[in-house]
Amino acid sequence: MIYLDNLSSSNTIRLNAVIETALCVGAGGSSGSLADKPIVRNAQGKLLIPASQMKGRLRHECEKLARSLGWQIFSAPTANLLCPREEQVLSQFRDNYQVPGYKGYHCFVSQIFGNPILPSRVIVDDLICSVAAADLPEVLRPGVTINRKRRTAEEKKLYLLETSPVNTQLSFTGEIHLLPNCPNYAKPLIIAALHHIHALGGSKSAGLGWLHWERLPQISSDDKVWLSLLPKAKS
Repeated sequence: MIYLDNLSSSNTIRLNAVIETALCVGAGGSSGSLADKPIVRNAQGKLLIPASQMKGRLRHECEKLARSLGWQIFSAPTANLLCPREEQVLSQFRDNYQVPGYKGYHCFVSQIFGNPILPSRVIVDDLICSVAAADLPEVLRPGVTINRKRRTAEEKKLYLLETSPVNTQLSFTGEIHLLPNCPNYAKPLIIAALHHIHALGGSKSAGLGWLHWERLPQISSDDKVWLSLLPKAKS
């Protein structure tokens, strides 16, 4: 069992996301709202960005960075791609992609975030809004379904999205915890990936969910750190 209180501060990345536009993170089921897609909240009614969404987006950015550094990366959606056979793994990566106590091959990103065989070595918190629920009014944004073939609006397809208030600079805070068995390259790679995340939630292409990070750790300029990110560069 892992107790977060026992983790050192050096193994924790504190996050503070400031939402610059309206945020749309839809929740399933009914919340008593008129919205067809109500915004997700915690038990106290505060707005939040779910840990699952944050972790998934973070993994995606880490995969992009890892590929650019020359790693062979195994990605979703199917288990046989995340946990490949020996012939699917390039020979220069096979030794580094084996983890003691676990069968198969696990790329550097899977060794951080896990896969169907290997458990995750990081724990990501929900990002929770600091503003009380009573101080945030309900905001409904209308939309209409588009017929992509006819390029016109569908009849009787009006819907309502619930979003956070516009231009209120809401602050969402949380933490990323690196477990003791997390690889040494995980922290610099995660910090680099965070600098590439500029929006979260739904309808990002429509201008929702854009953000900036406050007090995000800077990427180390130490050459040893970056050499650790290139354990098996392309030959």
